[in-house]
Amino acid sequence: MLELREVSKAYGEVRALDGCSFEVTPGRLTGFVGPNGAGKTTAMRVVFGLVAPDEGTLAWQGAPVDVDVRRRFGYMPEERGLYPRMRVRDQLVFFGRLSGLSPSAAGRAADRWLGTMGLADRAGSRLDDLSHGNQQRVQLATALLHEPDLVVLDEPFSGLDPLAMESMSSMLREVAGSGAAVLFSSHQLDLVEHLCEDVVVIDSGRVVLRGRLAEMRTAAPYRFVDVTTHGDLDRLLQLDGASVAARTEGQVRLRVPRGVDPAAVLQAIGSDVERVSYEPPTLSELFRAAVGHDRAGDDDAQT
Repeated sequence: MLELREVSKAYGEVRALDGCSFEVTPGRLTGFVGPNGAGKTTAMRVVFGLVAPDEGTLAWQGAPVDVDVRRRFGYMPEERGLYPRMRVRDQLVFFGRLSGLSPSAAGRAADRWLGTMGLADRAGSRLDDLSHGNQQRVQLATALLHEPDLVVLDEPFSGLDPLAMESMSSMLREVAGSGAAVLFSSHQLDLVEHLCEDVVVIDSGRVVLRGRLAEMRTAAPYRFVDVTTHGDLDRLLQLDGASVAARTEGQVRLRVPRGVDPAAVLQAIGSDVERVSYEPPTLSELFRAAVGHDRAGDDDAQT
């Protein structure tokens, strides 16, 4: 297990991390989400020793993280971290050697991952001759080449088309299924919700929500009722504690206290209904509640 405990990092007056604490468990996918500039990239760089924290501790399986431990980690930065003019296979072998593999083992691993990624026919191509999606595949192969115990990926789905996203998702499931701990950041909350068992939400350098996503959704003190009807939607607003989360013609999404009886909801709806659902909040709704409001800004790659 990777553990960050009360990790802080400041750049002058800016506190990129402020007592940041969370865990990443082997065999599970952990989504790392937050507004732009929240500190996600800084936390990832701390894990790999690229940024030295001002305070706090970092541990893997209960022991301090040193150079030898980091050799068992795999990292995929958001910025392209590869050499654009270098041949794809040569590049994989080079990074495999940096991760401690022998020349022959690095070559075998490169060939295996090129086949897995569907890039065997591009082994001799320069990286900058590949499409964006295929460059992402090479970048992921570089992070996985040495079969790391921990995989950290910064925005791995950025710029991918739906087919490439599904391929990347399947790959990450397989990596976690093999026993590795996987942490990845993404602004695509629906994708994180679909993939991840665990979620960490960070805001202004502080972790504001963390744990198993299913448990967090169940523990939320409110529920959402979605109704599509030709009837009178205003009757639903009479439910105790109900508030409108979204409304269009013939449709309404209500936020109601968790204790509201679903039978009372059905009674208020009446019989002229096309569709109704009663469910806990989505990750997106948990996220907005945890950070307080939506914000826009520059990407947090510098913080």
